[in-house]
Amino acid sequence: MKQICYLFLYLNIYTCLFFEISAQEIQLSITAEKPLSEGLLDSIQFQNKFDDYLSLNREANEISDRFHRLGYTESELQLLKKNNDSSYTAQYLLGKRFSEIKIYYSQENFSQKELASVSAFITDTYFILPFETIESSLQKLNSSKTENGNAFASLRLSNISVEEDHTLSAFLILDLGSKRTIDSIAIKGYEKFPISYLKYFAGIKKGKIFSQKKLIKQNEAINSLPFVSTLKPPEALFRKDSTLVYFYLKKRNANSFDGVLGFATNEKTNKLQLNGYLNLELNNNLNFGEQFLLTYKADGEEQRNFRVNVKLPYLLKSPFGVGLELVLFKRDSTFITSEQQARITYQINPSSVSYVGYKGYESSNLLDDLIAGTPIEDYKSKFVLIGASYTKLQNSFLFPIKSEIGLDAEIGSRDRKETTDEQVKIKSIVNYIFNLNYKNSIFLQNNTATLLSDNFLINELYRFGGINSIRGFDENSIDASFYSVLNTEYRYQFNEGLYVHSIIDIGYFENKTLGIKEKLYGYGIGLGLQTKPGLLKINIANGNLENQTFKFSNTKIHLILSTRF
Repeated sequence: MKQICYLFLYLNIYTCLFFEISAQEIQLSITAEKPLSEGLLDSIQFQNKFDDYLSLNREANEISDRFHRLGYTESELQLLKKNNDSSYTAQYLLGKRFSEIKIYYSQENFSQKELASVSAFITDTYFILPFETIESSLQKLNSSKTENGNAFASLRLSNISVEEDHTLSAFLILDLGSKRTIDSIAIKGYEKFPISYLKYFAGIKKGKIFSQKKLIKQNEAINSLPFVSTLKPPEALFRKDSTLVYFYLKKRNANSFDGVLGFATNEKTNKLQLNGYLNLELNNNLNFGEQFLLTYKADGEEQRNFRVNVKLPYLLKSPFGVGLELVLFKRDSTFITSEQQARITYQINPSSVSYVGYKGYESSNLLDDLIAGTPIEDYKSKFVLIGASYTKLQNSFLFPIKSEIGLDAEIGSRDRKETTDEQVKIKSIVNYIFNLNYKNSIFLQNNTATLLSDNFLINELYRFGGINSIRGFDENSIDASFYSVLNTEYRYQFNEGLYVHSIIDIGYFENKTLGIKEKLYGYGIGLGLQTKPGLLKINIANGNLENQTFKFSNTKIHLILSTRF
């Protein structure tokens, strides 16, 4: 029994000593034929403590490669010396350091414009690179070749030598490999995805030169569509004589419902007045990319606005589409106006669309007796519609549109009381988001519209004001023959689901029927919050005319809930 106790004691002591020795760290120090500066040691970023000898030996050899990348082309590990059980010293021969390299090239392979992206000194036969940028510069030049369809292009430096003037030189060798084009496209995950969007919206076509970088951007464009999301970056299968590209997509809910509830004080009764609108949008329910939009607005009194819009893109898998729209507007017992529109759209490129069409107006005077100074008459108008738009998207859930430009013109005539007047209507919209950084951005938007005519009627003027034009005013409460509104917001985004923004709107309008010219101002603050039901927006804005004193009663509060289903 006594012998067994001694045996356990010896085993315990041996185990403790074993773990103590095993846990001991090994240290590495380095020397060279000349003193190593602190800056140089920081540049190679070597590790000096290790758990075992194999890791230390691997690090010692890698340090030599790091010296090479810093310009010590002759550097080598001469000796790895053991000082004691826990300390080693690596001795290196560095040699001369070269700060730059002269690289000879062929103008058949590279243009000076391509080389200018990596070098500041270029001649017809060679260019110079700082030594520490060689790797990144060659990668950049190689990428420029792969983007042109040479997916397997490779670069290397050969005949590295020291010239008579003691400068380091090399020859740049380019192996282009076989040029690749997109021969086939496959959709995984959402097989019923409307293929026309690949061709005309994202610009992905068979026969196009293969570029991985371009495919990633096109994949991001697809991801910006409201009815689809990308699961991962596209992949390519290279066969001997063909290239197959795979896109991984998932259908997502694109139908949306917006509700706006507005609070304001009635100027006549000084009582709380409710107003707002409902907006229903149905997208891609038939896997065609179609859109159905229904909007209803009310100002809390007797003003009503009803709109139905249908868009059918890429008919017969072509870049042509069709748009139809009906708008009904009624102002108390004064007048009612209907608009009918039919247009044919053409996708010029992934960002630009042009269109032509027809637009007709019909308005009826509901007053039994005419009111002096308010020309309201029955009329019918017919216009030819032409226009174009440009949209640039960005990868942002809250703000998917980076910039937008739209311009359209209506050319036609108005018939009333057996007289005909030639008219022209012009509208434009321009907006842009300046992204200062991830959290801070500035949004600017301008809406301008003008009606050119020899005479004007109240019931044919533009109507603006409210949450979607100049904030702080009632919806469609301002009649104008010309108006221009600048909307500005400074936005601070806390995360993907919460942001706040300022409201500063400036507007100017003319009403030639009443001889009015006025400047408008709207100030306030807004908040956006992603909730389970959808995106909740709260806007508080006060609107005033140029010479009007501030009135708190002019403040408008709008609650907007956008939900997808």
